[in-house]
Amino acid sequence: MNDLAHGMLLPGGRNGFAAPFTVERLVSIVRPAPTLVHFETTRPPDFRFTPGHYARLGLGPGDDIVWRPFSIASPVAGERLAFQLTRVPGGTFNGLFEALAPGDAIRLDRRAFGFLTLAQLAPGGTLWLIATGTGFAPFLSIVADPATWMRHDRVIVVHSVRQAAELATPGVVAAARTRADAQGRLEAVPVVTRESLAGALHARIGELARSGALEEAAGCRLEAGGSRVMLCGNPEMIRDMRAFARERGFEPGRRGVPGTLATEGYW
Repeated sequence: MNDLAHGMLLPGGRNGFAAPFTVERLVSIVRPAPTLVHFETTRPPDFRFTPGHYARLGLGPGDDIVWRPFSIASPVAGERLAFQLTRVPGGTFNGLFEALAPGDAIRLDRRAFGFLTLAQLAPGGTLWLIATGTGFAPFLSIVADPATWMRHDRVIVVHSVRQAAELATPGVVAAARTRADAQGRLEAVPVVTRESLAGALHARIGELARSGALEEAAGCRLEAGGSRVMLCGNPEMIRDMRAFARERGFEPGRRGVPGTLATEGYW
């Protein structure tokens, strides 16, 4: 896209301060489904984040930069940064991204943001990670974090998508098999709403929770006494599952006191 060097800090304002972003390089771009893109960028040595955080990525010429937030899907110690993008026809950022290829430049805000982290939840019990679409991206980072397995007895990942090709659960299960601390402690519940897939549930997450089908598939009760819940995804799922969780006694943290429920919407 341009010839800016990887990790280069651009000159800032009149006082000569460095710009609050670096220029990174796209390392890989994979399109597993018509509406989904997985991509990786280089990572500056001083970039720090907590699993569950999101980064701001920028595209565009000169000072006319279009910034968008993307949850970080890579392990906290990874050499690259991984992200997921939903392809939106006509979207400004999407239009710029579609013209890119590996090796092209992309701007990265030097800060990481967000509150969908393990620190928001009290340790112990079963950790439920419930997401729709690319809302699963931060959970990929959380599942890869050793702290997750130190804080919680078991992890249940629930991923709802329209098409089976968009599912992240197979990769999560495969990665868990390689981790000694995760073996036998992770359960994946795939949900596919617009096509039939053996072993997957086929209704909205809120409906599955209220019917008991979600708990049956996970082999675990979803209750505040022994569970912690993280939600990330579309507003409808967040609204439905937050209401369900409150009925079950889950509460978000407050004033620095960890809770049993943490949520983040992605549009």
